Amino acid sequence: MAEATQVTDHSGGVHSIRVPIPDNPLGYTLVYLVDTDAGPVLIDTGWDDPTSWDALTTGLAACGTRVEDLTGVLITHHHPDHHGLSGKVREASGAWLAMHEADVAVVRRTRENKPARWYAFMVAKLVAAGAPEDHIAPLIAARDSGKPRELPGFAPALPDRTITPGDLLDLPGRRLRAIWTPGHTPGHVCLHLEEEHPAGRAGNGRLFSGDHMLPGITPHIGLYEDPDDATVTDPLGDYLDSLERVGRLDPAEVLPAHQHTFTDAPARVGELLDHHEERLTGLLTLLASPLTPWQLAERMEWNRPWAQIPYGSRTIAVSEAEAHLRRLQKAGRVEQVPGSDPVTYQSSPH
Repeated sequence: MAEATQVTDHSGGVHSIRVPIPDNPLGYTLVYLVDTDAGPVLIDTGWDDPTSWDALTTGLAACGTRVEDLTGVLITHHHPDHHGLSGKVREASGAWLAMHEADVAVVRRTRENKPARWYAFMVAKLVAAGAPEDHIAPLIAARDSGKPRELPGFAPALPDRTITPGDLLDLPGRRLRAIWTPGHTPGHVCLHLEEEHPAGRAGNGRLFSGDHMLPGITPHIGLYEDPDDATVTDPLGDYLDSLERVGRLDPAEVLPAHQHTFTDAPARVGELLDHHEERLTGLLTLLASPLTPWQLAERMEWNRPWAQIPYGSRTIAVSEAEAHLRRLQKAGRVEQVPGSDPVTYQSSPH
């Protein structure tokens, strides 16, 4: 348990607490505790699970505080490994919860749409992407069962404050500015601590990067799912633009939500931009012949062979393939094959 509740003092009134994510290769979310003149504030909270809650409360005690003492929670984005415990924290402490309006809208939608509607939406999306019957069948069964399954993150806490990009946050004694970095989610924010680095490192303060920028892995970029909105989004384009914006900040140190802290943000931004350009170029080769999004996902390089990718992760992989297709379409490098059903895509002739 000591490993799971490990606390790191990053100096200057900033600590991180490792909050475990059950049955997930990422292992844990780094939840940050920031001291302010009005009391301690959390950045993210971790997954809603008893083990995670124990790790968070034990970690806070190791930092010399308690859940009851927290005055606020800043949420980088709505995913359950970041926002999951926010409701419990607010209940125990009375703390405010703040999130970017675009992700608040996702939370509101998730709470208001019944699970059956989400299943129906996912079935329609996967049929359109060319998914095989054996992948779609469990979702159809869940949609038609009349017994809504309790899904993790289906009743997330509704934030009571919004984070406005560009603004200094209302944290007495600190200079923390919100940077809007859409891509991983529509309302993802990084939080820029505009204070001299406590160790005197050169650069512009410290950046809490959430999942936007991690030291050793690339975040999932899929299509933003919304049953009520048919807007054609380009999340990968949003992400690449957001990366360049963060690179220009040139923080002395980056404090991400997973893995470990790192320096030289511009170099990491360069690596991530190169990775996505290589991936997009590789997809153009695959798309020399027409493929559905599902067929493209099967052929893309993942961290393991397609046959070993679990059921739920395949759905996520297809969404990522679609986000890449959307970027290539917007750049005029890929086009839909007219009359194909399910729709197939092919590299545009040059």
